Amino acid sequence: MKKFLTIGEITKPHGVRGEVKVFPLTDDPKRFLDLEKVLIDGKTVRITSASAGGDRVILKLQGVDTLEQAETMRKKTLEVPREDAVDLEDDAYFIEDLKDCIVYDTEGVLLGQISDVIATGSNDVYWIKNPKELLIPALKDIVVSVDIKDEKVVIRPVSEWSDED
Repeated sequence: MKKFLTIGEITKPHGVRGEVKVFPLTDDPKRFLDLEKVLIDGKTVRITSASAGGDRVILKLQGVDTLEQAETMRKKTLEVPREDAVDLEDDAYFIEDLKDCIVYDTEGVLLGQISDVIATGSNDVYWIKNPKELLIPALKDIVVSVDIKDEKVVIRPVSEWSDED
């Protein structure tokens, strides 16, 4: 398992006092309000203020005090140590942990590797790549098992739940 979890990406400066807009990679942007620090480029950076509204977060980072400094933060990712991450419910997983998991069906057929997880609102969808692209709904009646430690996901055979020929 990864030691650090990516929780957001800085998209652009906000205002002229060094604040930055963040695209949160979490299902609850309000979690940023409780953060005291994040890792950027492997360095700990203190958060001096945070606000969340809609799907965007605005952060004021210690040491980033001008528009020019904020501009240099564009496209940087924000990480937290795993031990500082929120507790998940049973059968819930961090997207970072699911990425790169190898997916098989219950018959042992290799389907590919999870490239990303798409949040659709009603359920997540695993985006599988290599050898071919496949979108797999992350539903309990399709996903049989998830083993984060061994980076392995097992699903029911596609023919059992897909309308494709």
